[in-house]
Amino acid sequence: MVVLWLDEISADDLELVGGKGASLGELTGADLPVPPGFVVTAGTYRKFIEETGIADELFKAVDVDTEDSAALAEAESRAEELILGTEIPDDIRQGILDAYDDLDDGKAFVAVRSSATAEDLPDASFAGQQETFLNITRDDLVDRVKQCWASLFTQRAIYYRQEKGFDHEIVDIAVVVQRMVDAEKSGVMFTSHPSTGDKKIIIEAAWGLGEAVVSGSVSPDNYVVDRASNATEDVTIADKKIMHTKDAETGETVERDVSDDKRNARVLSENDIDRLVELGEEVESHYGTPQDVEWAIVGTDVFMLQSRPITTIDDNGSIESDTAEGVADGSGAIQTEKGSSREIIVNGLGASPGIASGPARIVTKLDQLDKVGDGDIIVTEMTTPDMVPAMKRAAGIITDEGGMTSHAAIVSRELGVPAVVGSSNATERLEDGQVVTLDGDKGTVREGKPEKEQGQEREPIEDARPKTPVKPMTATEVKVNVSIPEAAERAAATGADGVGLLRMEHMILSTNKTPAKYIEDHGVDAYVEEIVEGIRGVAEEFYPRPVRVRTLDAPTDEFRQLQGGDNEPKEHNPMLGWRGIRRSLDKPDVFQHELDAFRELYEMGYDNVELMLPLVNDAEDVLRAKGLMAESGIDPDKRTWGVMIETPASALQIDEMANAGIDFASFGTNDLTQYTLAVDRNNENVAGRFDELHPAVLELIGQTIDCCRDHDINTSICGQAGSKPEMVRFLVNRGVSSISANIDAVRDVQHEVKRVEQKLMLDSVR
Repeated sequence: MVVLWLDEISADDLELVGGKGASLGELTGADLPVPPGFVVTAGTYRKFIEETGIADELFKAVDVDTEDSAALAEAESRAEELILGTEIPDDIRQGILDAYDDLDDGKAFVAVRSSATAEDLPDASFAGQQETFLNITRDDLVDRVKQCWASLFTQRAIYYRQEKGFDHEIVDIAVVVQRMVDAEKSGVMFTSHPSTGDKKIIIEAAWGLGEAVVSGSVSPDNYVVDRASNATEDVTIADKKIMHTKDAETGETVERDVSDDKRNARVLSENDIDRLVELGEEVESHYGTPQDVEWAIVGTDVFMLQSRPITTIDDNGSIESDTAEGVADGSGAIQTEKGSSREIIVNGLGASPGIASGPARIVTKLDQLDKVGDGDIIVTEMTTPDMVPAMKRAAGIITDEGGMTSHAAIVSRELGVPAVVGSSNATERLEDGQVVTLDGDKGTVREGKPEKEQGQEREPIEDARPKTPVKPMTATEVKVNVSIPEAAERAAATGADGVGLLRMEHMILSTNKTPAKYIEDHGVDAYVEEIVEGIRGVAEEFYPRPVRVRTLDAPTDEFRQLQGGDNEPKEHNPMLGWRGIRRSLDKPDVFQHELDAFRELYEMGYDNVELMLPLVNDAEDVLRAKGLMAESGIDPDKRTWGVMIETPASALQIDEMANAGIDFASFGTNDLTQYTLAVDRNNENVAGRFDELHPAVLELIGQTIDCCRDHDINTSICGQAGSKPEMVRFLVNRGVSSISANIDAVRDVQHEVKRVEQKLMLDSVR
């Protein structure tokens, strides 16, 4: 069968018709207002490439290093040449045309949309990766279908699939052919806030066809509706300069200027909003998860053109990444903007949360993307899918055009990069290289980087009160990993039982100087102060919940990039070299300053701070560090301290380390896995063998937990694997004391822990 009609399709037909086709079929079956149409099936595409003999050469052509821009461009060109240059078999051509002839008597203008079998999934949105063609007639239909097939192998699609771990050979593509809706107004609706997960419906609307909104070429009106009261609580009317519409003479989709009387006029009436909200509630109820819906209005009729799950929010409504948790400057430093009074120079829509600071890079052409480096701020009229590799490098995104559903907004949220969109004039107001700070929550852009708060007196916090977030109650504590101090407030909002890992090296590396260089330039007191301030903000946010701080663990290659790093040794494999506790013990004078910071925090009343030693191998490492703690005025018997279990040696020596006086052992699964399996996780040749759930790794973890339970020592996990359900189930069953997850995984881990604990209790009484 070459095609399937939408009324024959359900959500179970994903492999036949792709994500978009399955969604439209499901919506049609639910009696929602969907324009009629059919789908050229994924099997038809597969039949085309196999019967014409181009499949093997096609997949070989796209098997390239996606970080190599030239290779990626060549892959796209060759794939397009193979698909577009190969004649389509007669039976496929006729099947497509026969279906078209049965749609509105063969005279319809249709939309031709790609529908890949790995798009619009609950855990990955491939929106915008393949082609869409509007107002197509019979003469061009088959060629447009082939162009949709070819778009499965654009540079952006190849790059994105590889980043998400989808095999090119198993991803097929269907093509949706639908009667066009000659929309008077159109847009997108989120049934929950796409950045925060709040129970608010966000509607974006513009004049004409919705392509202008989805592509980001127009800044749409923005309407916020409270789902509890159905009240429209916020309306932002945009300056809508252009619209997409069908040319009456040629039938083609054209871009026109919006008439003066409509440019700043409100697009949606309250009746329009009420109907859209009603449909939004229906579609979310049908799917059971928040939806991103494309819609169009003709007269009083509202049509649903597409619906996909929102993939950028979790159960707790949070979006996290290292670059979205504070203000990132060009060197990777993260700072806060509290108390900033700097003038706002650009206003827009906060489309992806977080605050980022760095040099602006004005991008008006794709060939200018090479100038965007790590930590830069991309400033452009609008982003395109071809810009994704540069967006991944950037600390923030600012666009002139677009709304919450533009490419810039969607991709920024998925990458975790702060973004301000729809500013209208950022490319004119900002200069190339100008240092700016953007706030992806508030939609503001200020000049320069924020200054750290100065002169604040630090007071003991005897009267500090903990937050009491609503969360699943579990006996196993669920904590959170915090990469940078500025993430503390959002990390605390997850309802975590504390911080299982706060990395000290980010506080040091953010100064852009090695410890020795910083002390040389600013003195010992300033160095200690830098550490104290970094830890204090997190400790105060979580008090009295524990905050476990790992002492300095930066490899030599990272130090070598800093000022003062010229004398760092050049190691063949820094991960196996002079780092962690071995460096601290070899440089006890520098380590002493770290310990001085802990002592000062204890004196200030932060008794929730716990000290964690990285990359220990045996009891000798522990005892030497314990002695240095005592010399710094820290009583090891009164303070909570422990070790990272990151090597097979430390797991096998846990009994001796327990006798040395540790209070806890925390698994760093990234290192433990690579050292156990002899797999460098950054080496593409063996990265596929990296498996934290390998029996050998689990055996080391299990033995360590058993030994620690015998010694009444707490165990925890703070590595990446702690966010994986399979690891959670293993750990809870073995009796781990706590699990520390990434910020965006805390709520899922809490639920998983609760399920496992309930099953254990049921099994015990059955």
